[in-house]
Amino acid sequence: MNKSSLLIAVAAFAALASTGARAESPALSSQFAIQIEGNRTRAEVMSEAVAAVKNYNHVPLAGRVIAPMKSDVTTAVVRGQAAQALRLGQIPSGELSL
Repeated sequence: MNKSSLLIAVAAFAALASTGARAESPALSSQFAIQIEGNRTRAEVMSEAVAAVKNYNHVPLAGRVIAPMKSDVTTAVVRGQAAQALRLGQIPSGELSL
């Protein structure tokens, strides 16, 4: 027997041996399969879906935002206080703020 015939024979044996080893293990897809049995009919589900579409609230999310709080302090005053706190070192800045 020459080397190529021996190599082919070994490869064929390895393929057959690996097929037998794989046949014993269960399929991976069946391990995670969820078994669900529904008790509602297709018509019930479809009627529920139609009702949900009819009752959908078309108000955009921006309309559901809480109204801003009223304040006596102006933006200029807050910016001035922030600048002063930054100068006094009360607020970290630059790479120190990480």
